[in-house]
Amino acid sequence: MGKFSFTQDLGIDLGTANTLVYIKGKGIVVREPSVVAKNNTTGMIESVGSDARNMIGRTPGNISVVRPMKDGVIADYDTTAAMMKYYIRLAQKKRSPFARKPNVMVCVPSGITMVEERAVIDATKQAGAREAFPVSEPFAAAIGAGLPVWEPTGSMIVDIGGGTTEVAVISLGGVVTSQSIRTAGDDMDEAIIQYIRKKYSLMIGVRSAETVKMEIGQAHVTEEETSIDLRGRDLLTGLPKTITVTSTEIADALSDTVTAIVEAVKVTLEKTPPELSADIMERGIVLSGGGALLKGLDDVISDETKMPVFIAESPLDSVAIGTGKALEYIEHFKSHPNVASRNN
Repeated sequence: MGKFSFTQDLGIDLGTANTLVYIKGKGIVVREPSVVAKNNTTGMIESVGSDARNMIGRTPGNISVVRPMKDGVIADYDTTAAMMKYYIRLAQKKRSPFARKPNVMVCVPSGITMVEERAVIDATKQAGAREAFPVSEPFAAAIGAGLPVWEPTGSMIVDIGGGTTEVAVISLGGVVTSQSIRTAGDDMDEAIIQYIRKKYSLMIGVRSAETVKMEIGQAHVTEEETSIDLRGRDLLTGLPKTITVTSTEIADALSDTVTAIVEAVKVTLEKTPPELSADIMERGIVLSGGGALLKGLDDVISDETKMPVFIAESPLDSVAIGTGKALEYIEHFKSHPNVASRNN
């Protein structure tokens, strides 16, 4: 009986935009938006995940839709704990009644403070974890992208999520140098909203902006121009209106966000020891996270750094896969209990 265990340890990518849960031996079993719908009158949670996301911008006055994670950290503790509890239960729906609580490996941004990290660990335990171990987001993304993180060679990862962009150089099972900026996918959506508002006096929602980003978004202007019809509320008349926007306009709207991400990569490279820089020059830079899918971003970073840039095989899943695989090295994380203190 000593070798037989009913417990299924979990890896959780607790993202600003999406939460993914990885079960050891099974892979990713939950993939849901980090969104919660709450009843303002009773304080009860009405729905979580995709159902709650579908309510954005469509709720009556007594229900508010919130994203409890902001910039990669917890903005609403109780709601985050409730959301995690729901997802852990969802992942373990076929769980044995004899099973003990699982160990949970949970992702945190590399630029997190001790207070923010403690909040994530406490919320994970409150959600049903026996022990919670934090792993830095870029480190997990590097494992998930298949980089040789445990070897004495330099690997560079750029993980562009919803709330944060994490850039890190990793060698021998640790982060050598890193840069965490709170500029990422959400800022791209906001930049599109502001651009459309300023140029066309049209108010659009977050979901419309995200659709535009995914359909025609690009990091730089190209000869091949595409367009999309966009519906919103005319700020001058107050009436619904449809306009057509082009990929060139969206590239213009996203230029500041793209520049911030490129600068973070450059700053990290400047702080990298020369031996590791040589390794990165040879192996290239790997992009992961939803932001890696922005058309042409890899070309922009490659042009600016004069290095080869690759997109991870499954950019949206890299962090979750890496968090799950990190469970195999749980002893390493027991002896390195904090992410925050390593940055100070």
